[in-house]
Amino acid sequence: MTDLVIEIRDNGPYRIRGGVTVRDAGGNVLETDGVVALCRCGLSPKKPFCDGTHRSAGFESAPRANS
Repeated sequence: MTDLVIEIRDNGPYRIRGGVTVRDAGGNVLETDGVVALCRCGLSPKKPFCDGTHRSAGFESAPRANS
């Protein structure tokens, strides 16, 4: 079994690897290719997926875990 990994990319999307299934609010499965990038900036026309719009929009977010 593959571990599920969620990576918060600086100034970019959530990147998810490891056999994830993405469903919309209606329960429909959205097609993925094994690695999923979910939009954090809210500007992607392909939501919930990232399309890179954050770059031209100047989206900035670089959260760090508190230890």
